Amino acid sequence: MTATTNLFFTETPGTPYQYVFDPAVSVESFTAWYQANTVMIDERLRVHGAVLFRHTGIRDIDQFNYVLDGVTHKLKSYTDGFSPRSKLQSNIYTSTEYDADYYITLHNELSYSANWPDKLFFCCIIPPGGGGETPIADCRNILRAMRPDLLDTFRKKGVRYIRNVHGGQGAGPSWQETYETDSREVVETFCRNNNIRFAWKEDDMLQLIQDRPATIKHPVTGEEVWFNQVDQFHPSHLPEDIYDMLMMMHNNDVNSLPMYGCFGDGSPIDENDIREIRALADSKRVLTPWQQSDLLLVDNILVSHGRMPYTGERKILVAME
Repeated sequence: MTATTNLFFTETPGTPYQYVFDPAVSVESFTAWYQANTVMIDERLRVHGAVLFRHTGIRDIDQFNYVLDGVTHKLKSYTDGFSPRSKLQSNIYTSTEYDADYYITLHNELSYSANWPDKLFFCCIIPPGGGGETPIADCRNILRAMRPDLLDTFRKKGVRYIRNVHGGQGAGPSWQETYETDSREVVETFCRNNNIRFAWKEDDMLQLIQDRPATIKHPVTGEEVWFNQVDQFHPSHLPEDIYDMLMMMHNNDVNSLPMYGCFGDGSPIDENDIREIRALADSKRVLTPWQQSDLLLVDNILVSHGRMPYTGERKILVAME
């Protein structure tokens, strides 16, 4: 660890790039330092895809909000999201509310949407007793390591995401929670403005269909990256007994499942190809154990993220820019 001329922090190159501050630093000092070094931080972010600030002084949601107010003024809501999470304050959310023993596979946040965030801010208020890391993987490396013929197929066909969202009675977030409104008209306007095909079904069910590219180019660096989460939508990620039960409940109609992912032309993606992609992404992941007051800044295009299973209490907050 190499000391810098600034006395209250040191920096450690790595993935993610790390700035490790003196444990006695205040949130006010950290925020002032961030404001003064935004250009440098953005440069590190474009190279490494993620930057970890350790010992930021953040201990609660109000201090996290203070830092966010000082370093960004364009936070996004989680509108159109499908992960179970709660909105706590302004545009600060719980990172996820999936069960502790569940592994959340690597993905780019809201990559199925036309309105994805550019950056993510993860903040550790309570570190888990064990596990619970937020794994990250460089999407440039994932793309470079992909089988050329499979990558070419995804480039040509793109991906399609299908969701069937309940109206208040069912598993997962309802359409009211997904769009933070009780108004069908508001939902329909959002869908039209964001290239989402939609249809109202029986029992207040809403079907959403989004066609997206499988790769995109970073708007600043121009680098092509693997940018999608179709493997999360594909039913092969489910345990076999749950998959069989869902297929029986939906009369083997994959398009009526709560979530389904396929190629952009509607043709199915082979389960072996999905498993290959998921294994490749996992092989590129980097794990960094959480410490209290950690702040992880992620370029949502360059880097995918997930969540490892954990024990004990875990409180990670997230905001999106």
